[in-house]
Amino acid sequence: MRYLPILLAGVLSACASTTPQWDARFGIDTRMALAQQVLQPAAGRNTDPVMGMDGRSARAAYERYQKAGSEQPQTMMNNGAK
Repeated sequence: MRYLPILLAGVLSACASTTPQWDARFGIDTRMALAQQVLQPAAGRNTDPVMGMDGRSARAAYERYQKAGSEQPQTMMNNGAK
């Protein structure tokens, strides 16, 4: 019986409607944060080719990168003995 007021308060708060201002502004901060992270909004419409490395240089750099990751470093054990 003493929990009845707490239960009724919970039930009544669930029936409350949200304010129109809150509904109208829902998601504005998320959209603003996303828009602030976009560097160049029109980048997708740019049809100019990308300027950078030629194919041979890019392939050689990629192969060096792949080879450098596959080499295992030598393990050294030093237990203090001479």
